[in-house]
Amino acid sequence: MRNITKIVGGLGLLAAAAATTATAATTLESVEDRGHLQCGVSTGLPGFSQPDQDGKWTGIDVDTCRGIAAAIFGDGDKVQFTPLTAKERFTALQSGEVDVLVRNTTWTLTRDTSLGLNFAGVNYYDGQGFLVRKAIKVESAEQLDGATICIQSGTTTELNLADYFRANGMEYDALVFDTSDQTVQGFAANRCDVLTSDRSQLAALRTKLTDPSSAVILPETISKEPLGPVVRQGDDAWFNIVKWSLFTQVNAEELGITSDNVDDMMDSDDPSVARLLGSSGDMGAKLGLSDEFGADIIREVGNYAEMFDRNVGPDTAVGLDRGVNALWTDGGVMYAPPLR
Repeated sequence: MRNITKIVGGLGLLAAAAATTATAATTLESVEDRGHLQCGVSTGLPGFSQPDQDGKWTGIDVDTCRGIAAAIFGDGDKVQFTPLTAKERFTALQSGEVDVLVRNTTWTLTRDTSLGLNFAGVNYYDGQGFLVRKAIKVESAEQLDGATICIQSGTTTELNLADYFRANGMEYDALVFDTSDQTVQGFAANRCDVLTSDRSQLAALRTKLTDPSSAVILPETISKEPLGPVVRQGDDAWFNIVKWSLFTQVNAEELGITSDNVDDMMDSDDPSVARLLGSSGDMGAKLGLSDEFGADIIREVGNYAEMFDRNVGPDTAVGLDRGVNALWTDGGVMYAPPLR
């Protein structure tokens, strides 16, 4: 068993934290006892979480799940995926059906405070946009007055859409569907003029059109959509494991650690590299994990850049640039606290 439980502190600290410690161990212990992580993902979104014809799941969200599994077990394949619609996702996490939700889900105040959940970081910074057919010759969202718009229910896009049209004195008719697949099918069947969702999701859904080049994403971004993993409140130890698994990938990119060089980097004299890979210090023990949890994540999944590039990068069908998801050192906003 890779879990290394380490309790530090005097009797006063133990007394004050007794109830929290009992609760905090629950998710990690149940995952270890089960032998795999149960991760909630989308029902199928290219680049984020989608099964191939053999049932193998791939995507940024899938790799985030695999990184958590690698941190716990040293094996990124010790994870099973539960596909969830937007309506199902929070209930599945609240009920314990899944251990963590990584399903292109936006971090908002309401979700952070009223659902009994905690967001554990951001694995993709996004924003809502509009997909239109080139044939209708619309070049700006300001030309969408009176449009029929396909939209997925149970998402932040509904309120964002209403706010944007109200602020710009425009009207629209909403055609609401339960899943993202249904929205793109409605768009493809000409049931609506416009499809709205997060810009990354629009790029992914466009790949499902018979002719992806027939549609274009308009230039406007009308919202902030920070997407990332979600856990239940009341389990701080699990919350820490999930967020630091993601932070490890971001820090590894910044430090130049990749899945190809991770074993060579184990001998690095750089203190930051040594702490991340567990060749010195006790960062893993502080999380109740092996000190080499960071090395395990990078071996199994790679750093953030590797995860981004193979799933949604310029050389994939989704074809996204890093944009704001570039490291802060490269002009983006992707930034992680240091492992120290």
